[in-house]
Amino acid sequence: MNRFLNTIAITTTLILIQSCSLLIRDEGKLISAATNQHEEHSIGVINHREHSTSGTGDGKKAFTQVKLKVPNILTPNKNIPIVIGVQDSDGKAIANFDTFQEKLMHLILVSDDLQFFSHLHPTYKENGQFEVAARFPQAGNYTFFSDYKPAGQTEQVSVLKTQVSGSSIAAPGINLNRSKTFNDTKVNLAVYEPTVKAGKEVTLMFKLQDASKNQPLTDLQPYLGEKGHLVILRQSTSLTAADYIHAHALKNAPAGQVHFMTSFPQPGKYKLWGQFNRNGKIITADFWIDAV
Repeated sequence: MNRFLNTIAITTTLILIQSCSLLIRDEGKLISAATNQHEEHSIGVINHREHSTSGTGDGKKAFTQVKLKVPNILTPNKNIPIVIGVQDSDGKAIANFDTFQEKLMHLILVSDDLQFFSHLHPTYKENGQFEVAARFPQAGNYTFFSDYKPAGQTEQVSVLKTQVSGSSIAAPGINLNRSKTFNDTKVNLAVYEPTVKAGKEVTLMFKLQDASKNQPLTDLQPYLGEKGHLVILRQSTSLTAADYIHAHALKNAPAGQVHFMTSFPQPGKYKLWGQFNRNGKIITADFWIDAV
């Protein structure tokens, strides 16, 4: 671990998530302090709706803290070693984690302008340490949403931040088009309700077709144990857990379709990334939705 001696360490408190989607409504206070070669950021406890996930023991709460370690200098478009350490409230490493959605940890990496998205699965190295390589496409601010389950506890998420130095490129304008083509797959996003209203449940329907034939896909396969996965983030100056929604696919959707039920906690523009497995190839379909 000598390569990580010069690192940026970021500490966050953790919050609980629901089994079907993460809907955290109140943002905690951000306190920061610089100490020698490290920066530490703490997010205060966030109010949340608690929901026990099946298969997680007694579904009890846990207070945990997480440290993100990255090299002091981050270079765009290179594999960067990332270490995530999970500890309890006393600073003791959490040793055991439950598998969920076929992995011990899901790590969502996004640029704060929401132009870049990556869904990573760090490798557990014992003693509460997870490792993964990540690529940052350009200079700017980036946020990690780390999703995991300490053994016997509910699913949790931590918010971690880092920065890549240099000149950033201005983000393009928001495209609200609900029909897009990703390589050989055409994806149409449909919503039952004509207007997406904040705070109300909504069903999001992804209709996937072969781009050359305009026919529903017949080669969709499970991805991480489900028909598909959906990550949603609200456009915000500084992303927090309150901006993050992770929804799971509904069962029994028609052939070539994947449906999700969720809600948007407050008005604003949200970016969606739906992920689907087409015969072993992962399709990531991104869309914007305006909630009023």
